[in-house]
Amino acid sequence: MMTNPATDPGDERIDWRGDPVRCDTCAQRLLLFVRKCAPGHACVEDRYARRIDRFFDWNPDLANDHVNHKHFEVRAIAAKHADVFRLPALLDDPEEAVRWNAVRRLPMRYKKMLRDDPHREVRIRIAGHLDDADLVQMMQDSDYYVRLVVARRIAPALLGAMMQDEEPEVRRVVASRISPPMPGAMVHDPDPLVRLCVAERMTGETISAMRGDVDWRVRHAVASRTSDAEILRLLTRDQDPLVREMASDRLYGNDAPHREMAS
Repeated sequence: MMTNPATDPGDERIDWRGDPVRCDTCAQRLLLFVRKCAPGHACVEDRYARRIDRFFDWNPDLANDHVNHKHFEVRAIAAKHADVFRLPALLDDPEEAVRWNAVRRLPMRYKKMLRDDPHREVRIRIAGHLDDADLVQMMQDSDYYVRLVVARRIAPALLGAMMQDEEPEVRRVVASRISPPMPGAMVHDPDPLVRLCVAERMTGETISAMRGDVDWRVRHAVASRTSDAEILRLLTRDQDPLVREMASDRLYGNDAPHREMAS
């Protein structure tokens, strides 16, 4: 799985196999004499990613020699420094961290190749870099969070195809961003928070269609936005006190308490 570099664990010096680090048999042991590596701090054979990262920060010219290392952390970090022409071959690496670190430095055409990557974290990150036309294919991704990223980034005019997404959180983003008058097509969405997003986007003239919504938050939004006095009068008799208060304030202003008592 894709992880952040680990913190240094004191003086522990264990390699990626679980064995003690042996500088005397390391292929990079000569670097010790020129202070290009440091046991327990900057070491390509260490199990901890932060120490591997430091090694390549100090020795970026050695990255090309490690893109095929047996330990995936070494390959992933080497991909940050290796020559770009070595990176396309890493897009088929079995580890997602390697694939992502490789593709992030490659042109857009390579990023598009990973829209169907088997790992959700790669697809999520890819979706954060693509343009509208290239995001359309990802609207139907099997992972809801990938679709959520797409809904947040794609042009509002293209969101119509996502109005029926199975995940309410995705539909809420769609309702909050989709171009007018399309939010009106979502007034009967089964999720009340989606309908609330719709109500908050509707104009004073068209929001009245939601006056009878079963959720008081939606009716409250109607009361706060409608310009129809008749709808406001109906809502002054709503079963929810906050809806009644909002409708009365909108209809009567400072005279709302007096008018309610009179009615």
